[in-house]
Amino acid sequence: MDFQVLNKIIIENKSFLLTTHVNPDADAIGSEIAMYRILKSLGKDVCIINHSTTPYNLEFFDTKNIIRIFDEKKHKQLFDKADVLIALDFNRANRVVSMQKFFVEFKGIKLCIDHHPDPEDFVNHYFVDDSYAATGHLIYDFIKQTKLVDLSYEIAYPLYAAIMTDTGSFRFEKTSPQLHRIISELLETGVDPEEVYDKIYDQSKRSKIKLLGRTLDTLELIDNDRIGYMHILQSTFNELGALESDTENFVNYPLSIENVVLSLLFIELKDGFKVSFRSKGNIPINEIAANYGGGGHLNAAGARFHHSIMVDEMPKIINFTIEFFNNYYQEQNV
Repeated sequence: MDFQVLNKIIIENKSFLLTTHVNPDADAIGSEIAMYRILKSLGKDVCIINHSTTPYNLEFFDTKNIIRIFDEKKHKQLFDKADVLIALDFNRANRVVSMQKFFVEFKGIKLCIDHHPDPEDFVNHYFVDDSYAATGHLIYDFIKQTKLVDLSYEIAYPLYAAIMTDTGSFRFEKTSPQLHRIISELLETGVDPEEVYDKIYDQSKRSKIKLLGRTLDTLELIDNDRIGYMHILQSTFNELGALESDTENFVNYPLSIENVVLSLLFIELKDGFKVSFRSKGNIPINEIAANYGGGGHLNAAGARFHHSIMVDEMPKIINFTIEFFNNYYQEQNV
């Protein structure tokens, strides 16, 4: 990845807007905070504007409340005046939801820094490579290649969290020897891995744990117990006072059952529903998501369904998944 173009754009421009995808995770928020601190250290004017509120377990990243939630009346002028708009950890315009119109119509320089495959044609410059473990990983390489700023504790902290979470605490495929060397360097700045893990994963609200229990109660295994799926109704969120962001990583639980290699989680939304897909090995779950206008990685993907009724569509999606899954194995055994 050649970051010289990004380096030049940062040096030559003064004002920057940063944003990330709906329902941001730690890679999204961590990458925003790291890039914010990089730009601020260079004397740039920087704002972070997101569609979604920051999940409560990630609020520790933003103790100074620098992340703003998009309000057209308040923030339209920022889109009108900024020199550069940077998309972090997403590569499709619809992932910013309420800001999509302003993103598409932005007159300045638009950049995308991301590690997801198949980017949409929606910005001027792409710094996208799906061989990276996380968007935070890309930002680390940008720092090391350009030497534009020093790798301080304040920058290393959110980058460590971004990489740690997107690698499943360093257990997913892209956890390489080189990545561990990067993590070693981040830790040398003073980052405490126990502290980061505790803040992200071990400070859950009671409502989240109750929601997990309800979700696991819906678990069904099909296709010789190789596929597991679960669902969450909007009424369950309301009853427990839980949030959509509380469901982060729920979809991975079926994969911990012996023989299960593919998992689906259906989540009913106020307007439609979404499905998260996970798989083991080389099963290209992103191809299933793409069939429904979604996307993601080989083993982790998702799709949203607007103006659709989840209970009506679930059987169709499950049947398509079974058919895709069995065709995949037939092709592998030819």
